[in-house]
Amino acid sequence: NLLYCLISVVIFATTVVLGITTKYYTYEEDAPGTFIGNLSMDLKIDPSEDPNTSFRFMQEGNSSLIQMRKCDGLLTVGQRIDREKLCQRSTQCLITSDVVVFSKEKFHLIHVEIHVRDINDHSPMFPHNEIQLEILESMAVGTHFPLEVANDLDVGNNYIQSYQLFHNSYFDIEVRTAEDDMKFAQLVLVKELDREIEDSYTLQVTASDGGSPPKSGSVTVHVKVLDSNDNSPQFEHKSLKVELNEDAPIGFLLLRVQAFDPDHGQNGDVHYDFVEGVLNDMKNNFDIDPLSGAVTVKSMVDFEVRKSYELNIQAYDLGENSIPSTCAVIIEIVDVNDNAPDITIKPMTLMNEGMAYITEVAAVESFVALISVTDKDSGANGYVHVSLHGHEHFKLQQAYGDNFMIVTTSALDREKIPEYNLTVIAEDLGSPPFKTFTQYTIRVGDENDNPPLFSQPVYEISVMENKAPGSYIASLVARDPDEAANGKVTYKLLENEVEGVLVSSFLSVDSVSGTLYTVSSLDHEHVKQIEVAILATDGGSPSLSSTALVKVRIVDENDNVPFITYPVLINGSTDVPIPYNAPAGYIALRVEAHDMDDGVNAELSYTILEDKEILFSINKKSGEIVLKHRLMFRYDDVIEIKVRVSDLGRTPFSCTATIRFVVSDTEPLEKQVMVVLESSDEKDDHDVDVSLIVIVLLGTMCVMLLVAIAAVALSRRTIHRDVSISKMEGGSAGHFKKTLLPSHSIDSSDTNSFSGGSTTVTDVFKTTDQMSVKDSGKGDSDFNDSDSDTGGEAGQKMTTLNHRHARSKFSRAFAIYKLHIFIVYSLIEM
Repeated sequence: NLLYCLISVVIFATTVVLGITTKYYTYEEDAPGTFIGNLSMDLKIDPSEDPNTSFRFMQEGNSSLIQMRKCDGLLTVGQRIDREKLCQRSTQCLITSDVVVFSKEKFHLIHVEIHVRDINDHSPMFPHNEIQLEILESMAVGTHFPLEVANDLDVGNNYIQSYQLFHNSYFDIEVRTAEDDMKFAQLVLVKELDREIEDSYTLQVTASDGGSPPKSGSVTVHVKVLDSNDNSPQFEHKSLKVELNEDAPIGFLLLRVQAFDPDHGQNGDVHYDFVEGVLNDMKNNFDIDPLSGAVTVKSMVDFEVRKSYELNIQAYDLGENSIPSTCAVIIEIVDVNDNAPDITIKPMTLMNEGMAYITEVAAVESFVALISVTDKDSGANGYVHVSLHGHEHFKLQQAYGDNFMIVTTSALDREKIPEYNLTVIAEDLGSPPFKTFTQYTIRVGDENDNPPLFSQPVYEISVMENKAPGSYIASLVARDPDEAANGKVTYKLLENEVEGVLVSSFLSVDSVSGTLYTVSSLDHEHVKQIEVAILATDGGSPSLSSTALVKVRIVDENDNVPFITYPVLINGSTDVPIPYNAPAGYIALRVEAHDMDDGVNAELSYTILEDKEILFSINKKSGEIVLKHRLMFRYDDVIEIKVRVSDLGRTPFSCTATIRFVVSDTEPLEKQVMVVLESSDEKDDHDVDVSLIVIVLLGTMCVMLLVAIAAVALSRRTIHRDVSISKMEGGSAGHFKKTLLPSHSIDSSDTNSFSGGSTTVTDVFKTTDQMSVKDSGKGDSDFNDSDSDTGGEAGQKMTTLNHRHARSKFSRAFAIYKLHIFIVYSLIEM
């Protein structure tokens, strides 16, 4: 129980919000594992309220001496502590540590002071076991003789408390305490000496400490009594006190001591020196001239190292049996402002010199770094004012003593400001003042506070069908502004079904790059669009994620051949009945076909490849096969044509069918008779030769036209010709008029719908008083290769060509030739 009371804890909580100082006590040489204190208990921090509560040293410098449990801050002895090795002769021995406590999203600073108490584990010890001392028999009673200083490494009561001199009636011991609490022993003559009675004495001096039990050390003093020298040098003052500025230069004259000896010759020749046993550091700092007694500065002194010195100076003459006298000179060092403030910044976690780290999720007023400011000077020279500059997100707050904390003033966001550069300024109040600047960087640590985000929630992508498995489709990128694993994104395809098939059977995504690939060849005819969700997940803990919907539209490719669905084909052909008296315009058959593709790839065009009788035309869009003339075949006759169905793809596909029309004795159906048909400008393959003839004739007429224009220009319109067109058949003063066809002939129109017929051209001219001639023509109609006719009054004067004449290639070419002749004459007349 007594030991527990000695290790009791004293807690001092400052009024500063975040700065708490705790004081504990322990003894040196305690065994490892000895309990010191419990921070969570003493500071009333309950770890159960926040499972993430943690305690840790800011710096691990004393971690070997003191151990701390991370979860609750339990402090124990790490290894045996030697106070004398740790603190030497300092009366106060502290092990200080700064502990960072993280609790409830906030960082706190606790300053821990562990006072190491001294135990009496050292005995007083003199530098030598024996001391030789010579004293004149005429020495006056009360004279003091300094002895060597005994040393004891312990402090306080365990240090030297007394000196004893045993069993001697001539000498006594006197103890004097210096300003640094060191105790000096001096022999004091208490009875006159008589050399003739006793010429030497052996004294035993013992130094004892105040420990329990006490320890001691002894020295033997051999005193030799000398014959009297009439006079000894005597100092004017037995003690002196002087001040010395710490910036005094080497060689500076501190003082001059003087002793008087009335004797003559060698007996009066006085010399000066330091008394035996003066510490070496005093001899290193000061020097004394043996003749003049001038005390000078031998090396620079430092107030911050030692504030005072005590010099014991002796004066002696050169006579036989000279007895020296002593003078104690106390030198007080005066502080000057010769030290600039020193700034030490200790971050919460020591990772890089000159840099602190703070997590971006830290709460407001979280502890970031500890600033320790020291100035070796004293008084106003050592008083320091500290300020922080750089950014309003941080401020200074007093922690303890001359230590300050950098704390946050607002929430941090690494993605906005990842790093802060601050300047700490420390300025003392000396004259002139010293100022110290320290640049410091605070880096904001990343937390997984941002999910990966796609550039858009929905992606619409088009891809051609029939791509090979493994083909690239697109790259999806989700960006995460976090760092390292928190910003490392992986991709995953979320499974679902498309047309009853798992989406992973069609597509796959690269988990690292987010690239979308095909797993199998895509078929537009099977699946026209695939919708799949892509999940992007970061590597944080816990991880964050987001999704994007990808709509993959499968673009059709012309990869299917059209096929005829009606009529039903057997080996590519079929028989279709046709009435024996089917009129012109009769729909003999409607061919129906289908193409599995979409769009233009599925649009079909119907053409007649072969029609030896030149009897049919076909609507390219609807597939209707129509008679161009009245059917003039006998019962059971077979009329064979070949039809082709083509799609309109870039690389078209087609199929063909052979249709055999079998003439039957049935009557034509009225609903299959087209009353009005229009001509077409498309020709079948068997009309190619006629077209060539027309092209040649047109070229010839153009040449004749150019010659005629040149002739007109040269004649300057002086030559007029009367042109008679009596050879031309029929004239009409009116316009051409479309009329109903007779039963044996049709007029075809809609050049874009039908193909496969012939065209008959009839020209009608009218001669006016001005000799002007107008032509009137009719463009191509919906049906190919049909005859054209004219109506009205002019129809009686027109020459009508029958079917055989219409089918004559030469007749058609000659009609075109006459038309061009008429145009040329008309231009010449103008």
